[in-house]
Order: sequence, then C-alpha cells, then structure tokens
Amino acid sequence: MSLADKVLAVNNDLPIRTELPVHSGKVRSVYWLTAEDSRRLIADKGYDVAADAELAIMVISDRISAFECIWKSEGGMQGVPGKGAALNAISNHWFKLFREQGLADSHILDIPHPLVWIVQKAKPVMIEAIARQYITGSMWRSYAKGEREFCGIQIPDGLQKDQKLPDLLITPSSKGILKNIPGVPEVDDVNVTRDDIVNNYAAFKFRSIDDIAVYEKLLSEGFDVISKALADLDQIFVDTKFEFGYVTDKNGNEKLIYMDEVGTPDSSRIWDGAAFRDGNIIENSKEGFRQLLLKHFPEPDILLDKNRMDERNALARENELPESVMMAVSKTYTDIAEKITGEKINLSDNPKAEIIEILRDQYGVIA
Repeated sequence: MSLADKVLAVNNDLPIRTELPVHSGKVRSVYWLTAEDSRRLIADKGYDVAADAELAIMVISDRISAFECIWKSEGGMQGVPGKGAALNAISNHWFKLFREQGLADSHILDIPHPLVWIVQKAKPVMIEAIARQYITGSMWRSYAKGEREFCGIQIPDGLQKDQKLPDLLITPSSKGILKNIPGVPEVDDVNVTRDDIVNNYAAFKFRSIDDIAVYEKLLSEGFDVISKALADLDQIFVDTKFEFGYVTDKNGNEKLIYMDEVGTPDSSRIWDGAAFRDGNIIENSKEGFRQLLLKHFPEPDILLDKNRMDERNALARENELPESVMMAVSKTYTDIAEKITGEKINLSDNPKAEIIEILRDQYGVIA
C-alpha cells in the first residue's frame, strides 16, 4: 500500500445516512444526521443536548489549503499524511483543557475515530475571532507600510517585525458576507471594530450586547490557557483564530461555546521558543507551508493578491509540489501534535474503511 493510500483526501463521499447535501469545506465535510438518528444517538449515548438537537458527523481530511487553494504533490498525494488526525488530536486536547478549567464547552459530543467528530448543530456567531500576541504576517506588512490602526485599535510606533505586542490584541473579522452594516463592506473576511459589533450585534448573530464581552473573555482566556501550556513545551503561541456559536443543553439553557477547531497549526501560528531566543523563526504551523509556497513559485504576488484568484487557482490545479514538501509538512503537524498531546499520531492504512466500519457497528449511521 502506497503512502498516498493512507491520505484521506476525499471525505464527502462516505455512505453516512443523511437527507441533506454534504457540506464540504476546504478541510472538513459535515454530514447532518436524520432526526431519527440524532434522537437515537442522544438517547443511547447520553449526550448533554436537547432531545431534539440536530447532530452531525464531521469528517476531517488530510487536504492542505493555503492562500484559499487546495494543494497536491507528486505520486498522487492529494494531502498531507497524518495532518487530519494531528489537527483533531490538538483540538481535542485544548477543548478538554478548556472544560477542565471551566471556560466553556465545544460543539464536539463524541470522537468515534481520530478523523471524526460527532457534533451538535450550533448557531454560529458571524465573527472570525482573531487574537494576536506578536506582530507578524499580514499585520506586520500593513504596519511596515505605516498603518497604525487595526480594527479600531491604535498600535504604537517603533515596533519591530515579530516583536511581542504590549497587550493581547483582538482583531476580529467578518465571517461570511454580512449585509446592511454601516461601514462594513459586503464581502467575506473583512476587519471589523468592536464598535461595529456593539452597534450591530444582532447582525453578527449575538443574542445580546453582553455576549460580546463573553466572547472576548472566552477568546482571551482560551488564548492564555493554550499559550501557557505551549510555553511549558518551549513553544510560542503567536496568534490564532477562534470561532463561537450558540447551543442549547438538555435543560433548555442556551450557551455560547467554542466551535470549529482551536490552537491548531491550521488556525494558529506557533513558533519554536529556543529558535526565537536565537533570533530565528521556526514555524510549527501552516505558516511554514505558506512561506514555502511563496518561495517555490517565481511570481509570489499571485498568492498574495486577491485580485489574481484565477491565476492562483490555476497554480494549485496545474502544479504538483515535490512529495518531500508534503512529508516535511506532515512532520511539522505530527511532531507538534505529539508534543502537545504526549501521544503518538498513527497513520491508518485505510482511513475511509475504518471510519465506515466504526460508524456502522458502533453508531448505526451508515446507509
């Protein structure tokens, strides 16, 4: 069996019983269970959700996305070996820590397989909640051009590239296209200010103005929990993106929870502490892959300019990266996952067959 066979690249074709279209994102696919299967699992497994809650099976792939494109390599490798399992393991670790420290729950109810979550349907807050502890990446590029205001917050002069910021900076952006919000363009992923959110909290799908402070508290507390745990491993938590949503528990209480993933190499920058003290940056996150792509292609502006998406899509579609690139990324993901969780990331020989067997025999949701 080739290494490419151990990569789960296509994850939207599993025979999971559903009456709705499978929602397939860049990395995860979501299968909404039938009302009957949801009710049965809630009763059988004792999940802490309302009896009529909607459940879904979420399957993570090993695909790698960067600059809004999916990348592949030679040898038929359509993803990164071990990447999906590494991401899930890291998120599972942080969500467990959040619960133990009394922060908030997540949307995950069960983990049948290293590549699979059973989740409850959450009503998402329409904000990409971004927190930054260092000035780097796109923020540094804007700062170097003279920009000093980020999401309505003034940043002091005199900062250097990759320097620690005076305080944790919360720089939210819109999630999806939001309409009729004064001063906020009707496009996906644009920076917004706290005033934008306060003045239009319902448009951002907050239940109340007070919940804005709740999301900020959960964001900063979650950041601190991960940052301290990574510091113990001599890793630096540079910046990250969280997402939040509302769910209802079995007692009918609505609550704000963490959703999607947290503290992973896909959603965060993580630097090696020893290298940073020596004046070097070693990325233990997807940022390293992004930098590699920028160096790999002769015209990196295609990857940075959103007006050149057609050319960018063609680059990803028509170019196979060296297999060594995918293996280097695999090592980055599995190494940091094993460091964080203290457990080995094992590659499945046939991940799709394993998932189907478990979901059929233990959960009864295979059609």
